[in-house]
Amino acid sequence: MTAVTTAVILAAGMGTRLAAENSDRPKGFLKLGANPIVEESISKLRRAGIERVLIATGHCHDYYDRLASESRGFIQTVFNDRYRDSGSMYSLFCVRQLIQEDFLLLESDLIYEQRALTSLTSQPDVDCILLSDATNSSDEVFVETRDDMLVAMSKDKSQLAGIAGELVGITRISKSLFDVMISIAEDAFRSSLHYDYETDCLVAAAQRHPVRCHLEEDLAWGEIDDASHLARARSSVYPKILARDASLPRQ
Repeated sequence: MTAVTTAVILAAGMGTRLAAENSDRPKGFLKLGANPIVEESISKLRRAGIERVLIATGHCHDYYDRLASESRGFIQTVFNDRYRDSGSMYSLFCVRQLIQEDFLLLESDLIYEQRALTSLTSQPDVDCILLSDATNSSDEVFVETRDDMLVAMSKDKSQLAGIAGELVGITRISKSLFDVMISIAEDAFRSSLHYDYETDCLVAAAQRHPVRCHLEEDLAWGEIDDASHLARARSSVYPKILARDASLPRQ
């Protein structure tokens, strides 16, 4: 299996639920440690063998533009000029001209242990969604599978026939799956740009192109969307990530 060397980070959102904490910068520039969480994520991507990072930007895009300018070509930004009235799939759509290979797709407001990347990139399937067991973090996206293949996603458990795990927000996507997603998105955008990459597009694409789901148990991770997520990250999740990553062999 060919190694994945490209990553795409979705970072266009306005982060309105965190305005009190982070009104003047993107969510990815929250700090739990010495560096912004998106810079910590990018460092982990480097350690996982990623050689190029594309960031789809919008709100406060200048933060990411400066980060890219200091990266010696490792990071490239693509501005979603419709970020105020579009969903996450439109941000991903904006980078389509720069993607001709398999890639990892991440969200900018994630914190996670290195194992999240190594477990996903070691899977035999070129299309694979990373799941975790229950986090009880609120605002979870639950995933239904059949024979480990994606069937549906929802924040409402009652809409699913069974729950295989929670969506982490790190996905391996092949060029062939991406082509299917782009085709579906182009049709959807005729009605609205508010179309999400996961619950909308990935689920629709999985009906045409099988997508494996991999459950990584006891994974330390969190998405920081609101004040409660931030408090949980500071009190328990981030310290656990630091402790676990510190035990890894030095590279």
